[in-house]
Amino acid sequence: MDILIIGGNRYVGKRLTDRLLESGHAVTILNRGSSRAPEGTTHLVADRDDEKALEIALGGRTFDVVVDQVCYTPRQAVIARRVFGPRTRRYVMTSTVEVYAYENSATPVREEAVDPLTVAVDPDLPWDDREFLEAHYGEGKRQAEAVFAADPPFAWTAVRVAHVLGGADDFTGRVEHYARRIRAGEPIAVPAVNHPATYVYVEEIAEFLAWAVGAEFTGPVNAHSRGLLTTADICAEIEKQVGGRTVFQEVEVGEVSPFSFTRAYAMDNARATALGFSFGDSARWLAQALSETLGAR
Repeated sequence: MDILIIGGNRYVGKRLTDRLLESGHAVTILNRGSSRAPEGTTHLVADRDDEKALEIALGGRTFDVVVDQVCYTPRQAVIARRVFGPRTRRYVMTSTVEVYAYENSATPVREEAVDPLTVAVDPDLPWDDREFLEAHYGEGKRQAEAVFAADPPFAWTAVRVAHVLGGADDFTGRVEHYARRIRAGEPIAVPAVNHPATYVYVEEIAEFLAWAVGAEFTGPVNAHSRGLLTTADICAEIEKQVGGRTVFQEVEVGEVSPFSFTRAYAMDNARATALGFSFGDSARWLAQALSETLGAR
């Protein structure tokens, strides 16, 4: 197949690209040109927010599948619909567990908990403001999903990705946040009621996205490894690997550490499993995933 990846130069995208190339697909990477595309791919340079520049860069090219790794706002989704509607038969948008950030469910949430057809879209919000976008990451993804879901011009899916762990190239700094405090025995802020969450190993989500490229299902799908992890689970493993001591400090209000959650919105991956993808167990890969990231530091 001829596959276009928007973004895809680092972390999950890099691994996805490798898998697609190894499977014999033709892969094109589209980005703003700030970094080179992987060897073996075709490189197109354009700002996805500039519709005219995007049209020019694509020319008359069409693709079997587009994988959108960097769609964060409804404005970007509107442009993508117009530009790629006549250029692809399938569109895979990388979404996030954070679309469920308004949920507080005693049981893991299924996809229907957030139906994109019921999500209100407001393209006039200040989506171009970096601080606003960071503060409304989940809402931006919800509204982007809603744009694609309304009478889509192509077969469309949103892969709602759990919190990702693993890799020497984890750029988020979240694991290191814990490692620094554990080494020094400094307090780690957690809510008084700290809920467990669903996670996925970076290699596994890349494998899932590669699988989704060749699948036929549409609509949202949750993607995460089996089993919940708590902040204590993650910190206990980090403590084993770096030494020091884990000290939790319960806070009633204010900012908490990255993998601490005041709401329960763990995901349910039954749909993906029924469609034919077999996820691994988070307890089996946790030590390896943390070792990869901590070893790089």
